[in-house]
Amino acid sequence: MAGVGLSVIIAVRHGESEANLAYRRAGDTPLVYERGDDDVTLTEQGRAQAAALGRLLSALPAGEAPELVWCSPYLRALDTWSIAQATWGIRPLPVTVDERLRDQEAGEFARYNPAAIKERFPGEPERREAEGAWAYRPPGGESLGDVVARLRDLLADLPRRAGGRRVLIVAHDSVVLGLRHVIAGGPDAELAGALEFAPVLNASVSVWRTGGGRFELVRFNDVGHLGP
Repeated sequence: MAGVGLSVIIAVRHGESEANLAYRRAGDTPLVYERGDDDVTLTEQGRAQAAALGRLLSALPAGEAPELVWCSPYLRALDTWSIAQATWGIRPLPVTVDERLRDQEAGEFARYNPAAIKERFPGEPERREAEGAWAYRPPGGESLGDVVARLRDLLADLPRRAGGRRVLIVAHDSVVLGLRHVIAGGPDAELAGALEFAPVLNASVSVWRTGGGRFELVRFNDVGHLGP
């Protein structure tokens, strides 16, 4: 992907969400999580992670700090940026809320953890295994390939709108994985390789910088700012 029109992309996954915590606590026990995906907000730990992100941003040299923000419309991403900006303490940056940065849509699986999916949708785990995790599309939902398609559209649009400035993207694990694939410029036949870099951790930071007319990956899925 050519880097014309952008200088830096910093991509962040939101802090730990209430759903992340509920699913982790459920483990192998079937769970139906009632809150809608776009309404899930942060846990206390997630808020602390967002504040740590703000401290990281405040420590960046002036020439490396983001100048614009593109954010998922989901509450957990918006809250992550709000807390990070307040901790950073700068005047508000221009924020664009973009539907193309929403999380991978789970369709009929949206409220279920893997154990509940296996219980309620017999045969679907086997279909996912047969089709491949990157290509599998749950009933009414999206594949990772679908996410990549909308991110490719976003990144074609972003250079014109960003005007050479440094952009912070606050979104989701599927988005950060998709960005890695699109920015690398590989064919979608190689999309399965993106899953080698999962999981993308809560409040992790990934950075690409323009070099030689293309973006170069500086770091990926970095959580060093979160401490032990």
